[in-house]
Amino acid sequence: MMTTITMKTPAGADAGSLDLDANTFGIEPNVPVMHQVVTAQLAARRAGTQSTKTRAEVSGGGKKPWKQKGTGRARQGSTRSPNWVGGGIALGPKPRSYAQKTPKKMIKLALRSALSDRASEGHVIVVEDWNFDVPSTKGAIAALKALGVDGRALIVLTRDDVEAWKSFRNIPSVHVLEAAELNTYDILVSDYVVFTKNTVPKAEAAQ
Repeated sequence: MMTTITMKTPAGADAGSLDLDANTFGIEPNVPVMHQVVTAQLAARRAGTQSTKTRAEVSGGGKKPWKQKGTGRARQGSTRSPNWVGGGIALGPKPRSYAQKTPKKMIKLALRSALSDRASEGHVIVVEDWNFDVPSTKGAIAALKALGVDGRALIVLTRDDVEAWKSFRNIPSVHVLEAAELNTYDILVSDYVVFTKNTVPKAEAAQ
């Protein structure tokens, strides 16, 4: 089953029609799955480099501060214990990975849900070809305006679209990525998703 969309030129004119896979752009968005996948994506981006020293790692403290008995003070074995200023940290954070295991089927469902959500709003645009002879940020801004893109845009390109990459990459409201890097988070934080005829996800990619 297919959904038909009108392709555009960078000038905003019609350039024929294109069939979109309904299983990719026409399903009921699964919000819980999208939430879980995006949470996993953001967790995987965390550096996880925070670290504190335990009492075994803090320097000093080799000598017992005072004798065990007879001073009237509480017994102490080291000045590096957690209850001393400058001592080690008890149960503090250590370097770790925040990555979560997410099933591939769930990742694909979340991606299709996000694309379907944008498509249902009419915010999926397919451009026949960008046709930039030389990089032009001014031309890229004019093209987005002609296409009716208002707000944050996700531009999906191929690796060979060098002039288009260079044209769009300096626009603050635009995020550019390769078709193979298309993901749920970047779709959901964008108001519009703009493909070229060569980067539109095919039915096979959603299986």
